[in-house]
Amino acid sequence: MIFSSSLLENAVTEFSKLPGIGKKTALRLILHLLKKDLQQVSNLSESLLKMRRDIKFCKKCHNVADEELCKICTNYSRKKNQICVVENIRDVMAIEATQQFNGTYHVLGGMISPLDGVGPDQLQISSLLSRIETDEVVELIMALSPTIEGDTTTYYIAKKMGTHAVKITTLSRGVAFGGELEYADELTLSRSFTNRLPIETLLNGSSSNE
Repeated sequence: MIFSSSLLENAVTEFSKLPGIGKKTALRLILHLLKKDLQQVSNLSESLLKMRRDIKFCKKCHNVADEELCKICTNYSRKKNQICVVENIRDVMAIEATQQFNGTYHVLGGMISPLDGVGPDQLQISSLLSRIETDEVVELIMALSPTIEGDTTTYYIAKKMGTHAVKITTLSRGVAFGGELEYADELTLSRSFTNRLPIETLLNGSSSNE
């Protein structure tokens, strides 16, 4: 790709560093911005800078937030004794879109994957275990992607629960095994969430396949 302007080339290069955006898509976006007035482009750049500079992560659930606690954790209408455990922030958004859950969340920040060098200590598991007691949790919903890593993480957390009298459930397998939770359509995810199963169903299923 040949550019007549180094400024244009630099902008395209930076945009193409974003996930899912190649050089052609980046060029199309940059050319679109060139058609906009300076104030619109300035608003875009300022909003991105402010987001990156000022955004926080909730001290309780690790979701994105404007303050120390996110809007979900500070919402008094949400059930504090029901926690939905997810891999990342995108999964929170996917579940919220279904409007089937009125509890709170806990973002692990990944899943256990020895092959990728990701162990339990690198995830937000210890803070989850602390919340079990402080929030007097009655149900822990393991809403992790149905992958080997997701099942491994679910199994690990279930074992770490020890003698805690907490009901642990998992999503029904409406989401295909190996699929990413964030890419499931809302109807499928909604049904999987509504028809969640006791954790024993997953663990017994794993044992029977060994």
